[in-house]
Amino acid sequence: MINSKNKVNPIFIRNSFGLVLSIIVSLSISIKQSYALPHEWVGVPKSEYGEQLWDRQSIKRNEDGSVRVLSKFIPKTKSEITKDILYTMDINCFEKSFRDVDVSIDEINSNFNNLADWQDPNGDALILGVIGQVCRVEN
Repeated sequence: MINSKNKVNPIFIRNSFGLVLSIIVSLSISIKQSYALPHEWVGVPKSEYGEQLWDRQSIKRNEDGSVRVLSKFIPKTKSEITKDILYTMDINCFEKSFRDVDVSIDEINSNFNNLADWQDPNGDALILGVIGQVCRVEN
């Protein structure tokens, strides 16, 4: 007679391991896709340094009345050092000022600093373009 217990255990373990591995892979794919939220990039007039875009889908009103938006700077000349830079900006539409509460090269590795200082754009055409367009949409 053949002992069926010896054959069932390795098959059961192999199938169980395959099932668990499949579940882990499918969950990790779902998690990565959730980070890839859709964007509706809007461009402001380009400058000699590059272009600035802001995401219409990301606009949120802060408790203090300012507006938070995701913005992307694309330098005119790209290299390994100069890559696209993502900014999460707070914009004060009344004072035409801004603060960068997060600066990163991707959306996953964020380090928010809600205590950043408000700044004047000092004539920067790209920042002024973002402020003007975002404030027109929000008002």
